[in-house]
Amino acid sequence: MITKPKPAAHVAFSLLATLGPLGSCSKEQRGTDAGSPGKSVGVSLLTMQHQFYQELRAGLEAEAKKRGHRLHVLAAEFDSARQANQIDEFIVQKVDAIVVCPCDSRSVGASIAAANQAAIAVFTADIANASPIGKVVAHVASDNVQGGREAAKLMAAAVQGKGSVAILSHPEVASVSDRVKGFKEQLATYPDVQIVAELSAEGKRDKAVRVMEDLLQSHPDLKGVFGINDDTALGALAAVESAGKAGQIQIVGYDATPEARAKIAARAIYGDVIQNPRRIGELTIQAVDDFFAGRPPPTIIPVEVGTYVGDSP
Repeated sequence: MITKPKPAAHVAFSLLATLGPLGSCSKEQRGTDAGSPGKSVGVSLLTMQHQFYQELRAGLEAEAKKRGHRLHVLAAEFDSARQANQIDEFIVQKVDAIVVCPCDSRSVGASIAAANQAAIAVFTADIANASPIGKVVAHVASDNVQGGREAAKLMAAAVQGKGSVAILSHPEVASVSDRVKGFKEQLATYPDVQIVAELSAEGKRDKAVRVMEDLLQSHPDLKGVFGINDDTALGALAAVESAGKAGQIQIVGYDATPEARAKIAARAIYGDVIQNPRRIGELTIQAVDDFFAGRPPPTIIPVEVGTYVGDSP
């Protein structure tokens, strides 16, 4: 079943500030709906390989089309240097606004600061800017601290309130740090569940397989693992199944993609935290549109999360 999303209780995003009205340029921009009379918006996604970002992109594009803005969508594919080059390209093209899903929440600050200097409004989606430099107009994302707490509740239920668990993280990304923070806070309320390892799998399935293989060797009594996205959870599952430990180690993921839902239905994964990436995309463009119209949006726009444990379409 799907539980009702929990109210946004706490959002931990770093160093977000509202900018005043910025100048704009109507330079023609290639990309989505290139013939429209609206503003031009450059978008640099973390990746286009994950279904989460495919859905986020769909939300961005649908809302931009509705509001008459032109998108130029690129993906950095986890490469912060490549993302910096993409943002530089948007600055040279004199886009009216930039939306970025940072590959590295701290190193992205320099690129955001460069856009600030060029008087281009910057928005972040899903992943925040955690650098002491660079200002964004608004940040739109799931309440990832609350999501981490929900993941911990799922984990405690999965291991029946007792045992050792591990976290497969991605510490360069602020939203993941928030998930891990919430997970640890909530799991601390279960004294018989202990976190014995926290390792980076970089949000990638192939890396998660290798990290999980090592964990199975170093922690043979492991009872559960929290994967900070579904690619991580599915990679962990592949390693568990290859080791002949299916059903012995409980897995909790994050995103509830169709592939993960199928594994939950098959009882191979215990449960997932649900995000709404399409809604994140829609709200991001709404914030951009508000800014263009002279209506300053909130600096933080949280999107509720829920949990999924199967028995639902």
